[in-house]
Order: sequence, then structure tokens, then C-alpha cells
Amino acid sequence: MAGLELLSDQGYRVDGRRARELRKIQARMGVFAQADGSAYIEQGNTKALAVVYGVPRGIGGVRSRALPDRALVNCQYSSATFSTGERKRRPHGDRKSCEMGLQLRQTFEAAILTQLHPRSQIDIYVQVLQADGGTYAACVNAATLAVLDAGIPMRDFVCACSAGFVEGTALADLSHVEEAAGGPQLALALLPASGQIALLEMDARLHEDHLEQVLEAAAQAARDVHTLLDHVVRQHVREASILLGD
Repeated sequence: MAGLELLSDQGYRVDGRRARELRKIQARMGVFAQADGSAYIEQGNTKALAVVYGVPRGIGGVRSRALPDRALVNCQYSSATFSTGERKRRPHGDRKSCEMGLQLRQTFEAAILTQLHPRSQIDIYVQVLQADGGTYAACVNAATLAVLDAGIPMRDFVCACSAGFVEGTALADLSHVEEAAGGPQLALALLPASGQIALLEMDARLHEDHLEQVLEAAAQAARDVHTLLDHVVRQHVREASILLGD
């Protein structure tokens, strides 16, 4: 990536976006009839699929895992072998997948009203079909739509976006090229109505003088994502109402 200009003098990025401009987002809910909830999302060239089995039910034989006061949230992440240009096959349950699953679980434990369904389990499965930056964010946003599709009560939408810092400027919604170039990057999952942070992760050092700028870029991008996801949900409800004849 040496010599690649990530931000031009005119303020444009490699893909032609402005510093805080999101990539194009397209999403659908209810893509699988067999699951309680499902969703598919595209954020730029990153594509993710989420499936939720969430109608509260007993955990059955795994009684030792049942929580008496709230539902157990289980998240599993995987990426398709063809999701990146690498020819390296990652075994199921590798370190990266486990870390991503843990991050997703922490994120949705902060958003789902688990206390309403004690002694039950909510399973969230997310698979990345194509990775081009912002993988965690795409997974969170797809899973949010799938959880809502399953009718599971949440405190709020949980919306995520990445951000970075290049040449004194905060960039929102990083692409793979921007992530691969290195530099400070963070991932933020936000509950937009309250402003509560469900998860915040940074993978490189950043001077505290610049942290607020990068965090605000990610937060504003997450709020913009919320506007788009809210439109998707409303459209899905309208379509469902028409099918039901309401």
C-alpha cells in the first residue's frame, strides 16, 4: 500500500467518497422462511447474512447453561471461504471467528431485553459472504435487522460503523483498502436513541487529541446507518401488512 493516496487534496477518498460519507447500503429482511428472523445486508462490497432463532424456548438438555433471570445470547460468526481474495482456508471456530462471535454477543447483550425471557436462549448466526472492510459493522447491522425480524424486544436499534484517521482527518466506514493501509481504526456499535455505546474497539494507538474527532465520525455514521435501517424495517412492515391484507 506504499505510496497510495488515501485522501486527496480535494478531500476525496480512493473510492470517491468524502471523509464522512457512507458506502451504499442495501438490506432485506425475512430472507429465510425457516428461521425466526433473518436479514441480508450489503455495505459497499461487504455482504453479510444473519439468521436468528429467537422465539423464547427452553434450552433443553443444556440446563447448566440456562440463566434463571434472563435469556442466554449465543452468537456465532463465520466467513465463506470465497469471501476474500486469500486462498487460505480458515477452520471453523478459528481465533478470529471466536473473537468476532464474542464481540457480537457483547453487543447484543447490551441491546436485547434479555430479562423478559429467563431460562431461554437466543441464537444469532452471522456469515460474511464477501469482505471488503467494515466486517464487524456489517455483521451487527445485519443481525439487528434479523433480531427485529424475529420479533425479539430490544432497547433500541444497535447500529455499527468503523472509522479511521488519515492525514489529520477522520474517515467513516472504512473500505478494505483503507483498513489494509494501517493506521488508527476503531469499530463502534451504538444505540442511537440513547447514545449508549454497546461496543467500542480500537486496534492501534491514537493520540487523545484526535480520539473525539474519530469517535464522533463513527457515531454520526452509526446514526446515518440507523436512518437507513429504520427505513428498511418500515418498508418490510408495510410489505408484510399488504400480504396479510391489513
